[in-house]
Amino acid sequence: MAILARLRNRARFVFAGLSALCAFHAATHAASSEPARVSLRDSTITWSTVKYATDAENGFISGSLDKRTIVDRTFKTHVLENRYLKVTLVPEFGGRILSIIYKPTGHEELYRTQVGVPYGIKAGNFYYDWLMVYGGIFPTFPDPEHGKTWLKPWNYKVVKEDADEVTVSMSLKDDFDYSAAPSKFRHSTGLEATYYVTLKADRAALDARMVLKNPQPRTLQYEYWTCTTLAPGSDPANPKTTGGAEIIAPINAYTTPAWSANLSHGDTPAGMGSFSFDKLRYFKNWPTMGIAYAAPDMEGRNFWGVINHDNEEGIIRIADNRITRGLKMWTWGFPSFTNETDPRKDPSEQRPYVELWAGVSDQFFHNASFPARGEVDIPETYSPTVGMSNVTDANEHILVDLSAGAAAVNVQFFSIEPATPLRVTLKRGDTVLFDDGVTADPRRGNRISAALAAGGGDHVRLTISTAEGKELIAAETRIK
Repeated sequence: MAILARLRNRARFVFAGLSALCAFHAATHAASSEPARVSLRDSTITWSTVKYATDAENGFISGSLDKRTIVDRTFKTHVLENRYLKVTLVPEFGGRILSIIYKPTGHEELYRTQVGVPYGIKAGNFYYDWLMVYGGIFPTFPDPEHGKTWLKPWNYKVVKEDADEVTVSMSLKDDFDYSAAPSKFRHSTGLEATYYVTLKADRAALDARMVLKNPQPRTLQYEYWTCTTLAPGSDPANPKTTGGAEIIAPINAYTTPAWSANLSHGDTPAGMGSFSFDKLRYFKNWPTMGIAYAAPDMEGRNFWGVINHDNEEGIIRIADNRITRGLKMWTWGFPSFTNETDPRKDPSEQRPYVELWAGVSDQFFHNASFPARGEVDIPETYSPTVGMSNVTDANEHILVDLSAGAAAVNVQFFSIEPATPLRVTLKRGDTVLFDDGVTADPRRGNRISAALAAGGGDHVRLTISTAEGKELIAAETRIK
């Protein structure tokens, strides 16, 4: 019976696979017809903001804010591109990755505000005593709450440029002070940060690496956070988080600061001042702005991100979260989406996006120690997803959603190197449920369903390998 079940499953998959393969060739012809190479070019971008002024130290000049007048600011950009991604960097405004467009769908993965609005002016919350969101992915240090460098020009350098790989760096040293900064923020630390950004010709994901150095002969107290503003599956002309957004994070509980406790209203207490994360995963359940922290932290799990269930497109950060153990979550609340106005007619800082932060400490204003003459190295990968409703396992090669019910096991996966032929194997104990070659679909992702054979234990194991047998990822799930 087990053999017959396997044969029926194989036949079902072959039929589905042939249909999917035809769709794959039709839907991804434009992307696959591009040569397997990566390019780098310079460009510019214009960003609108309301009118305001700052002094030489970037402190806000009282009385300069005029929300009735909108001005344009032009930045030099650097565009990395292969057949899967178009990535835009803006070194001169915070050393940021401003845009990641996933070319097989034509959609934006990152949020970008249409009209910048200064806020928090003279409230004591931020280093320069004000803040303005642009969007994208950017490093913040040596303090929390966007740190010192979100508006600073970073030094840009091409590290490697050929047809197979482009690597650039954006670097900055904390050797400056704002004399009027609130007392809770640090003076100059001397810390040096270099953010390496790499796009390879065969990868449908962006690789980055933050290298922090302490040149001082003494241990320093510091914070480092990577801020990501995420809006996967968006219109590139107007990227934003929609009602279908879910925070994908392999955590069970969160905690909030006292002022943000209204986020936990209605959630189930999880102990030690924390709450179950089941509800707050969904953007639609954020009643207002607020902060939530993974509790107690990421516990070593190596991914988090957002999936937009309106079109099942997502963006996932994959990293060693033993280093960046903190996950801070922020939104303006779901009313920022339902009550959204035309930003040019009604400029407002309260816009629909999901901020997820990766930190070397568990929460804002919780210091980490930086050893004398030490170095902290934070590699990370930002991968789009398509056709996936969840992520249970991830690494720099593959993202997987694996589940098993009483009758069948279901797999959704996204291959970060779509041109690589794959072999997918599912086993229950020693019983093979599925074992066949699979072509990755960069436009729709891949789904496999296999009937569960009797016996073999209460777990199913998935292995995805190259056609030559090199294991790319392995995952296991309990049968429910």
